Amino acid sequence: MTRRRFGTAVGLGGLTLSGTGVATARSHNRNFRAHLSGENEVHPVETNAQGQANFQLDKAGGELDYKLMVANIDDVVAAHIHCAPVGQNGPVGVTLFSGGPTSDNGILAEGTITAPDDRNGCGWETLADVVEAVRSGNAYVNVHTSAHPAGEIRGQVH
Repeated sequence: MTRRRFGTAVGLGGLTLSGTGVATARSHNRNFRAHLSGENEVHPVETNAQGQANFQLDKAGGELDYKLMVANIDDVVAAHIHCAPVGQNGPVGVTLFSGGPTSDNGILAEGTITAPDDRNGCGWETLADVVEAVRSGNAYVNVHTSAHPAGEIRGQVH
């Protein structure tokens, strides 16, 4: 289950936001991020669009807060966490944004993930499954647009 808040903000500039804090052991890291660009798509997309997705897992491991910011992108129709390693496409596991199309710069979506999508293509059953995929390098964020339905910008979550 995902609680989402959709909104916009103006003036992202260079999108240099990152997760706060760095854990000493990867398995204990509660902060994750992905820089999204067209060159990360499989097959690369020539675009000026970019994005940043930030995630923070609560101490109990039951809630994953997220903020997805985009810039220079038009007609966004969806954004998801997919399951696959770098260089491969994979199915949808968690929906971050659905709606639009929207061409807003700024915060595309923010909310709290408590479980993956029902009957998701990744086979994830719990939030712990999503976090394990992230920690093992097998999850990426993809933003889909009308012009690029398979994805215009993408970034591996780490």
